[in-house]
Amino acid sequence: MPTFKSAYLIHGDDHGRISERRARLRGLAESLSGTEGIELLEGEEATPEAAAAALDAMTLALGRRFIVVDGVERWKDKDLDGLEAAVAALAPETTVAFFAREDSRNRAPERLHAAVRKAGGDIDSEEAVKPWELPKWTIARARELGVDLSPEAARALIRHVGERQQRLLRELEKLALGAAGEADGSAGSDGALSSFDVDEIEELTASSAERRAWTVADALVAGDGAAALGAYLELREQGERLPGLLYWISQRVRVAHDVASALDAGEAPAQIKRRLRMPSRAADRLIADARTAGAERLRQATCEIADLELASRGGGAGGASEDTAALLTIGRIAG
Repeated sequence: MPTFKSAYLIHGDDHGRISERRARLRGLAESLSGTEGIELLEGEEATPEAAAAALDAMTLALGRRFIVVDGVERWKDKDLDGLEAAVAALAPETTVAFFAREDSRNRAPERLHAAVRKAGGDIDSEEAVKPWELPKWTIARARELGVDLSPEAARALIRHVGERQQRLLRELEKLALGAAGEADGSAGSDGALSSFDVDEIEELTASSAERRAWTVADALVAGDGAAALGAYLELREQGERLPGLLYWISQRVRVAHDVASALDAGEAPAQIKRRLRMPSRAADRLIADARTAGAERLRQATCEIADLELASRGGGAGGASEDTAALLTIGRIAG
């Protein structure tokens, strides 16, 4: 069972990463203590006075109690007298987590930093690296892992993987582990860095999420619900975000729909295949699966995916709700 400190402050300008951490903490808290064991303060309710009152309040919930406070970047030092005292007197089975999505004008107040530190809590900064600084950042993180990247190789990695720092770190870790495996665990033992050029980066990391999202789409076209669910859950487990996955999945399913429509119109499979920009075997399989599925079912599938994509970009659902909606959609399409 995970252990928790009394207080956390997660702040910075990487708002996406902060939202991910908030969603993960909420899901973990609900799994450990149930919905009655977690209290959320957000929007206009997230004031220093409300947070202090929540910390001071008695609760009948069993197990650890979690209080999640959003929007603390709007708070001011002068308003924290009551909250400072409440954090100092936290009950042993209570954890409070403050989240601050900062920008140039709004920052988590220094007194909140001090209160969390005094309570023995953790303060984590999630800062977004500017796009033009990412190659230099990637090269530095790679060297820490024993990997030597040229500026061109770093840019190739960013181009194929995207600009999310956590995703880049995961890919660098994979490169480091792969290099160690090829050297039977001795890589880096002599102090030398493992080197990767642009071609190797493209071969090892090029659009891995894109290719695996196509695996989900191909399984949907083939009507293989189990394979589609497994591939989707694996992608989510490695940290892929739903909107990005849906972009590639919807593209592939639309291609399958176009193939099925062309077949219905009497076009020869060989002629269709020449238009598909994919390996020969993959093209043959897609054409066969599209023929079996039929244009109408694939049209309905594209509509289902479009509805899911719209919902995922609405910002109203947390990670668990997104996944539930995605799994239901996969079940309907492949069923």
